[in-house]
Amino acid sequence: MKSVYEIQNLLMKFGSVIYTGNRIGDLELMESELEELFHYQMINSEEYTQAKLLLKKEITRLSNEKR
Repeated sequence: MKSVYEIQNLLMKFGSVIYTGNRIGDLELMESELEELFHYQMINSEEYTQAKLLLKKEITRLSNEKR
């Protein structure tokens, strides 16, 4: 996975559409959804790890921009 867009598409495959209007909030909700999918073995560990790292990186980047 190389982008947040790809993560959104992955989540959409499972019926999860996330949009709150708050970008960081959206990313955190995506993280939570990924954890659930991984917990129930609906995605593999590689997908989970790549997506999780990408989301953490994006959350950190956006948080640093706000400062």
